[in-house]
Amino acid sequence: MRASQRARGEDVGIVDALLTADERRRSSSVRFDELRAEQKALGKLIPKASGDEKAELLKKAGELSAAVKAADAEQDAAAEETQQLLLQLGNLVHPAVPVGGEDDFTVLETIGTPRDFDAEGFAPKDHLELGELLGAIDTERGAKVSGSRFYYLTGIGALLEFALVNAAMAQATAAGFTPVLTPALVKPKAMEGTGFLGQAAEDVYHLDKDDLYLVGTSEVPLAAYHMDEILEADQLPRRYAGFSSCFRREAGSYGKDTRGIFRVHQFDKVEMYVYTTPEDAEAEHQRLLDWEKQWLTSLELPFRVVDLASGDLGSSATRKFDCEAWIPTQGKYRELTSTSNTTEFQSRRLSIRMREGKKVRPLATLNGTLCAVTRTIVAILENHQQADGSVRVPEALRPFLGGREVLEPVAR
Repeated sequence: MRASQRARGEDVGIVDALLTADERRRSSSVRFDELRAEQKALGKLIPKASGDEKAELLKKAGELSAAVKAADAEQDAAAEETQQLLLQLGNLVHPAVPVGGEDDFTVLETIGTPRDFDAEGFAPKDHLELGELLGAIDTERGAKVSGSRFYYLTGIGALLEFALVNAAMAQATAAGFTPVLTPALVKPKAMEGTGFLGQAAEDVYHLDKDDLYLVGTSEVPLAAYHMDEILEADQLPRRYAGFSSCFRREAGSYGKDTRGIFRVHQFDKVEMYVYTTPEDAEAEHQRLLDWEKQWLTSLELPFRVVDLASGDLGSSATRKFDCEAWIPTQGKYRELTSTSNTTEFQSRRLSIRMREGKKVRPLATLNGTLCAVTRTIVAILENHQQADGSVRVPEALRPFLGGREVLEPVAR
């Protein structure tokens, strides 16, 4: 655990503080049990005593009662301190994860080839210019109504969102996922249990009056769906595909991706979530990655798969793979999908277990973005644009867009 914290760039001292707190918790629990047993034994002697002996026993009983209360309070305080320190620890980093920060990822594979727009004889337009030509994106009115990093999807833009969501859900259900529409507001326990009140806390919207959180991903309500439950091992894996609106403050991103809809405060997403056995978690992680690759390939997007470095995992993941699509006007790959193996990290915090015969133990959970809608629209518009400002529709998406093969600019 110390090595894992060090690889994440997190405080290693928490591990030693936790060990100290846990020892205090254990010893205070033993002390409480000893005092409670002594108190019970004394309680049996008092009715049989009389005179000075009884008075002495009653005096001792009073002292024991105070000691028991003090030991109980100490036990509770030590348990609370232990729990709070546990919540500050990230998951154990997988041994294969590259060590380092945001730029220290490993490229596992590159799929597809970016278009050579120079060879085609025109300079690519960015997604916002294309979206405005198509009557699909309106960030000016989004800012007027809600502020920066908000937008309207209009006309074909709205239809493109519905098409992407339906196509993603169709792929997920074909793969055996159960579709789920999730709540956008959750209780603190759900947010804390998934690890989003740790490193990601500054990106979370909180409704103080109601003590509820707006979710940044349907991973949160999907993880909490079986909170405080025991699932039968022979019914695993359980796979869910959740659709929800997602809300993020984008704290710390000042000045980054301010143009268009790549980095926004509200967007919709189709998220895969899996409950499985710890023994099958790594294989399931690869399956989730394969489904994400299948999705991006069906949209005819050039992309690469990266193995994120230890300092870029977030608190819950032991390992995380991102699929990054090529964005022509930025001249680089940008994250479109991500899949994380969170092993037993979330299930322990949310008290979700599995039963095998008479044995009950924590299970493993995993998550994977199938379609983050706004970023996917960005990638489709820029990669499939044509010289006249129209955009070719990937063949797999056409049945979900009424058979349209091309998105045409609209008259202004």
